[in-house]
Amino acid sequence: MAVGTIDSREEMLSPEELHARLRRVGEERYHHQHPFHLLMHEGKLSRGQLQAWALNRYYYQSNIPVKDAIILSRSDDPEFRRAWRKRVVDHDGNAQQAGGIERWIRLAEATGLTRERVISCNEVLPAVRYAVDAYLSLVRSKTFLEAVASSLTEMFSRDLIALRMDRMRQHYPWLSGGLDYFTARLDQAPEDARFALQWVTEHARTRAEQELSIAALRAKCDILWAQLDAIYFSYVQPGWPPPGAFRIEEK
Repeated sequence: MAVGTIDSREEMLSPEELHARLRRVGEERYHHQHPFHLLMHEGKLSRGQLQAWALNRYYYQSNIPVKDAIILSRSDDPEFRRAWRKRVVDHDGNAQQAGGIERWIRLAEATGLTRERVISCNEVLPAVRYAVDAYLSLVRSKTFLEAVASSLTEMFSRDLIALRMDRMRQHYPWLSGGLDYFTARLDQAPEDARFALQWVTEHARTRAEQELSIAALRAKCDILWAQLDAIYFSYVQPGWPPPGAFRIEEK
């Protein structure tokens, strides 16, 4: 049997074992451990470095509802679509309230960037663009199960968001007025994660499908990590942004 393949006779993981495997992926690979986030939480980033992060991360944020719309378009189950479409509204907003994309723009504005500069995406790092586009490709071209499972990074995001809000208020008080994005996600992310985890648990009906779900979550963690790799390389060490990318203005 080839390395990395699953014997069809191998027993399925129990729901508890599957959940433990998924949580282990987060413990090992989620971007809460990335050096850029560690610097952020220690208060060691400059305003310019936070601007670079907010501007580049906007490209990811603005594509989250696109990702969710792709997943919606692939489902023939009205019950699933009813549950999943709230994600699009959460980020795009509606006539009654702003969504996550608008809240992220306000965070970027709190760093000192203009709205127009952020939403143009003209200065996004190529590697960030490639990573986000790879995520859209994953949910479009992989199995539907893998597309849904890739969203399970939300299982780990609440703890990171709570820590980030606390440390930003402590170290970057001038950002406090732009933290509404994170406040909303404290409730949205766990709710979304519960639905997706239950769905994946019920629809991964073979050991091979369970392993595909775990691999999809691992791939999503790699995509998030790769974005921060690009930001760290360009704006921390060695500090080499490519031509056309955002540049920190020296004071």
